This record gives sequence, C-alpha cells and structure tokens, in this order.
Amino acid sequence: MSKKIEIKHPDKAANTGAYSAGVLVGEWLFISGQGPLDLTTGEVIHGTIEEETLLTLSHIQKVVEAAGGTIDDIVKCTTHLENINDFDRYDAAYASFFKGVKPARTTVQSVLSDGIKIEIDAIAIISKKG
Repeated sequence: MSKKIEIKHPDKAANTGAYSAGVLVGEWLFISGQGPLDLTTGEVIHGTIEEETLLTLSHIQKVVEAAGGTIDDIVKCTTHLENINDFDRYDAAYASFFKGVKPARTTVQSVLSDGIKIEIDAIAIISKKG
C-alpha cells in the first residue's frame, strides 16, 4: 500500500475536529467534508445557499491545490444539503464553479450542524507532472 500523506488546508488555523483536510494515497486525494467556515477562526459564515456553496468549493479547491492539483482533477463529490429544496440554486452555483467535465456527484439532504446549509467532500486524482 502507498504511504498516506496528510494534506492541510493552507488557511486552517482553527481546530474543527479530529480529521485531515485531505489524505493523499498514491495519486488519489480524499478530501474531508468542507463547509462554509472561516478556517482561521472556525466560525460559520452564514449566507445564501449560493454563497455557502461557492465558499465550500473554494475550501476544496485550496486542499486540491495544496496537494499539487487543480479543480479539474476532482472526479467525485458528495454534497449534503440541509434543505433539498435548495437543490436548483445550489446546482447553479456548483455548475458555475466547474468548467469543462464536471465531477461525478451525489447530493442528499442531511441534518447539518451549526446552521450550515451545505457540506461537500471530494475525491481527486493528482497526477504528478514532470
């Protein structure tokens, strides 16, 4: 088995739990569920579903980039929505984030903590160039 390498979110200073932001095993990057947080303080940033979606995806992008990849390397996302009735607005924001081939995706309604509207985890394949 390939060695596991922890990938940290470059902006994260707050303790938000006992997990790694990302774990790289070979070329596979597994990104833990991200939400609409200020990762320097750990505080929730409440907003519209569109705002929370784009902030959450920006956290995922930073973890992928910290591992040497880009958002184009993301192959799968799982999204938890606090309210499934927000799907169309979330989907439009999500679609605006990914250019080209969109990742495979599962979206479900879930009970989320701290009043957040969304949490997303992702899997990426990071090809080492050079």
